[in-house]
Amino acid sequence: MMRRFCAVPGTRCGGVIDGVANMSEIMALALFLSVAAALMAGFPVAFTLSGVALLFAGLGVATDTLDAAFLAAFPSRVYGIMSNETLIAVPVFVFMGVMLERSKLADQLLQALARLLYRVPGGLGISVMAVGVLMAASTGIVGATVVTMGLLSLPTMLQHRYQPAAATGTICAAGTLGQIIPPSIVLILLADVLSNAYQQAQLQLQIFVPETISVGELFAGALLPGLMLVCLYVIYLFIMALARPETMPVPESSEERGVGVFELLRLMAGPLLLIVAVLGSILKGIATPTEAASVGAMGALLLAAMQRQLSLQTLKETVYQSAKVSAMVFMILIGASLFSLVFRGFGGDEQVQSFLTSLPGDTSTVLLVVMATLFLLGFVLDFIEITYVVVPIVGPVLLAMGIDPIWLGVMIAINLQTSFLTPPFGFSLFYLRGVTPDSVATTAIYRGVIPFIAIQLLMLALLAMWPGLATWLPEYVYGG
Repeated sequence: MMRRFCAVPGTRCGGVIDGVANMSEIMALALFLSVAAALMAGFPVAFTLSGVALLFAGLGVATDTLDAAFLAAFPSRVYGIMSNETLIAVPVFVFMGVMLERSKLADQLLQALARLLYRVPGGLGISVMAVGVLMAASTGIVGATVVTMGLLSLPTMLQHRYQPAAATGTICAAGTLGQIIPPSIVLILLADVLSNAYQQAQLQLQIFVPETISVGELFAGALLPGLMLVCLYVIYLFIMALARPETMPVPESSEERGVGVFELLRLMAGPLLLIVAVLGSILKGIATPTEAASVGAMGALLLAAMQRQLSLQTLKETVYQSAKVSAMVFMILIGASLFSLVFRGFGGDEQVQSFLTSLPGDTSTVLLVVMATLFLLGFVLDFIEITYVVVPIVGPVLLAMGIDPIWLGVMIAINLQTSFLTPPFGFSLFYLRGVTPDSVATTAIYRGVIPFIAIQLLMLALLAMWPGLATWLPEYVYGG
């Protein structure tokens, strides 16, 4: 605004400048706190972001602390969201996941793997984890995976005398693998946000031909840490079953029959081929994420037809559910875009940058503070809100410090996965609590996830010490 500029420093005009600047800082902080309070109160996310932002924009224009010209950029932002080719993959991947969920493949796979591993200590838990990996790689949606795995496997595990804590902890951990195992919706959205943040960071460093990061690069970066996390889960289950067999007992009767290799291959062939086709085409650069998602959607339809689960009613329900989830995602994106625009208009991004760069210590200290903040926000905000509200604010600051964007994206994904598991507010715990019988205490669910939280923190520590775990495969595949 014109009156912020003064020809004679130290005069009354300078006091006006300082007063307006301080008021803008207060408005930026009040905007962020108001949005957080409204979200924690349970108001709809998309309308909270846009509604509170519009309210503060009006106050800012009225008090001359916000330039109304900022709001003129909002239509172009909305157009950018709707025309973003990367985001077009979201509704198609959602359709693929919902269709696979309704094809009953997960149920059949769980039964087959349980029969195959029924004499192995912790065999049923390992089977649940294996199916969770396939579900995560097929659906990419945490809530759907947790609920589906809870409905399918919890009654069976309790019937086989698994302790409630061991059963529910395994299911929650398996369900949250959809955060980190590609093709994850979280990774698709993170790739889009981090790509923009990376370009901003490079422009701040006066690199005027900025590089970008792709969804394929982030998928490749998350693949090895995701598989390592699964291996650590399986090792823990096996050791726990040996050390404390009463928590995960091996069936005493011989009624459980084995499963033939051909039967197991028949059940696994479809999902595995689908995963290889989708991920392989993205990683090899044969297809864009949107094109690969279309292949996955058609493959899910074929698998449902082969399982004789495809009907007009199923198709209608799948399309409706996919449209519902996709509309929710894009409304949140639009609301978050307006919020970030108004927040930036008040100078909030500069305040965050000033705070982070003024922290004592080196880049590790700044990263630790950001990760701790994201972890705490994961208790009360969904991953979409964190991705599109918080990451655009802190991302450019971290990336301008020289942090690798792929490594940062994988660290954020695993961090949020950990917070979604952590009592008492973890989202996965709420999802599972909704489908567990009353005989299973909530405290049992809390106890069950503690070891898996420790494993995920271990994985974060390994990534922090060896960033190559996340950066090696993208460099190998894409020659970065």
